[in-house]
Amino acid sequence: MADLCDLSAVELRRLIGTGEVSPVEVVKSCLARIDKVNGTVNAFVALDEEGALKSAREIEAEIAKGNDPGPLAGLPVGIKDLVNTKGIRTTYGSLLFKDQVPDADDSQITQLRNAGAIILGKTNTPEFGSGSNTINRVYGATRSPFDPARTPGGSSGGSGVAVACSMVPFATGSDTAGSLRAPATWTGTVGMRPQPGSVANERRLLPMTYFSVQGPMARSVADLALLYSVQAGHAHPGDPMAYPWDASGLRDLGAADLGQLTIAYSEDLGSAPIDDGIRRVFRSRMDKVKHAFKAARADSPDITGVREANWVMRSLYYVAYHRERVEKHRDLLAQTIITNTEEGLAMSLADVAEAEVLWRKWYDRFQAFMEDIDLLILPGNSTPPYRIEDGIPKEINGKTMENYQDASLIRSALTLAGCPVIAVPCGYDETGAPFGFQVAGKRHGEAELLGAAMALESLFNADPETARPIPDLEKLT
Repeated sequence: MADLCDLSAVELRRLIGTGEVSPVEVVKSCLARIDKVNGTVNAFVALDEEGALKSAREIEAEIAKGNDPGPLAGLPVGIKDLVNTKGIRTTYGSLLFKDQVPDADDSQITQLRNAGAIILGKTNTPEFGSGSNTINRVYGATRSPFDPARTPGGSSGGSGVAVACSMVPFATGSDTAGSLRAPATWTGTVGMRPQPGSVANERRLLPMTYFSVQGPMARSVADLALLYSVQAGHAHPGDPMAYPWDASGLRDLGAADLGQLTIAYSEDLGSAPIDDGIRRVFRSRMDKVKHAFKAARADSPDITGVREANWVMRSLYYVAYHRERVEKHRDLLAQTIITNTEEGLAMSLADVAEAEVLWRKWYDRFQAFMEDIDLLILPGNSTPPYRIEDGIPKEINGKTMENYQDASLIRSALTLAGCPVIAVPCGYDETGAPFGFQVAGKRHGEAELLGAAMALESLFNADPETARPIPDLEKLT
């Protein structure tokens, strides 16, 4: 018999609503799973056991009275340690904030609590979310549950591992150059980079840039849609990009008819560095599924200038957020923070202007490309997961990466495209690590994208070769 924590969020919510399962029992099951495997993988870095159990008892009492505590009532959720949570240690993975305990929730957390979610604790992240791994000097490294010697990716690696191991039914994350998509791909979970502005972030320092967005992670598309339906649509006045929309319909979303959809697919967007093994697996998986669509063509938009635009705009982001920290607290910062900030300080206003123009040209090309297709499908990552001590992919197919961001170009190009993107697991790669697709939809087309992802997920799970990878937890104890 499966433990309660192994059940889907959708099923748990149904059982809690009918009174067949107690929210207290669910929380205790999640805590037991954390106690069993977290010592090996280091996904959760701060827990609020007392607060979670108190919330569970309160929700149970409300249900017993015949009240509806909300769409997420009684469901535990993990929160990436970049988001402020009242009364729960929040470090951003940085020594500068190692003892910080916020006295107020960020708006996203308020929305979750109001919907009945139980905030179980914080999941690990690299310092300030900077990196394609999940390691910092406060909590150490998060490890893949499929191979603890390898990284689960980043920067939402803690959330991805927590979800993959059923420590929680779902978790929050954030995505700049793939920080939701990369760990979802390498942990066999589902992660979505939402439409920029869909999930409010009142601590956004650069008011009108959609580099970084907040989003959901889960073990299924339906569970992800349930969490996202609460995260999205709240136009917080502190976020100039946030816009209002009714996301509640995502809770009852059904799978799309793939036979009505036209897609394009590409293993490398024409020129992005991709490991040869990943190419082979992607081709094989596309051969399995492309016939399910109304039409499918091998094609991609032109990514000329995307690499250069991404590097400059990323550096601008670092200067805005970290210049003062680098000047005053250099010894307490990760080298990634220092290097990126100094790269930005060496750039000129002309460099930034040119990058903005390149960005705009790419955005226009992408929108034009998507006019006659419904989805663009790409590999989730450019390489298999690397060993933790390697830090970043330093070469692909024997070619040294001149810029550490080159290995993320397959993901960062979609960041600059300004569209919603979801990562869907589909079996394992040639190294035995989880493999997945990135599926990009049309601008503001989250509902359509999620419906298509549900259909793809069902197709994948019907075939043992492409079914969602599940870690062997007994090997982690």
